[in-house]
Amino acid sequence: MSSTVSRSRRQRRLSLLDRLISETDTVMRTLANRGNTAGRESPAAGHSEAPLSESERRHVAGLMRVNHTGEVCAQALYQGQALTARLPTVREEMQEAAAEEVDHLVWCAERLRELDSHPSVLNPAWYGLSFALGAVAGAIGDKVSLGFVAATEERVCRHLKDHLKDLPEEDRKSRLILQQMLEDEERHGQNALDAGGTEFPRPVKQAMTAVSKAMTRSSYWV
Repeated sequence: MSSTVSRSRRQRRLSLLDRLISETDTVMRTLANRGNTAGRESPAAGHSEAPLSESERRHVAGLMRVNHTGEVCAQALYQGQALTARLPTVREEMQEAAAEEVDHLVWCAERLRELDSHPSVLNPAWYGLSFALGAVAGAIGDKVSLGFVAATEERVCRHLKDHLKDLPEEDRKSRLILQQMLEDEERHGQNALDAGGTEFPRPVKQAMTAVSKAMTRSSYWV
């Protein structure tokens, strides 16, 4: 417990420049798809590869590419919010959620390699947009920032559920990854609301859904 408190206090003493340097390192690791390490073993570890046809393999790779891009966006969103969050407790909440999102990022990247595929080339653009949105939300206020997390996770959970329905039944490895991601994302969204996040109105959620669809459609192919 004492080590946790000490670490928390050290984090609170970080200057804006310190945080910028740290976030720059995270940006490079996220976009280069190197240097990130999962804190948890992939749910797919130890399971054998399913016999997929070439068209099934390409389809699964497209779905996992979308999910990988979603995790890139999640990293950017949480980093932008943590940079501008006003309360240290909210900043730490963002950082803790971002750590679990790193697990998802690594798992999706591993699965893409197994499928002989690659992350989306559009990830830098989506990262930049998500970081900006997160920073703006954090600057407006912590309640809005947390509400943005909840609304975003709601969108993420929706497409994860769609992907679980769309996966080939025999692809247990991808299914196990997405099931764990769904469980984590649902918890992140609920935690954000429990921490005081504002419930966004329907028009705002619809606009977020439109952006989400643009991301998923483009990342599936490239």
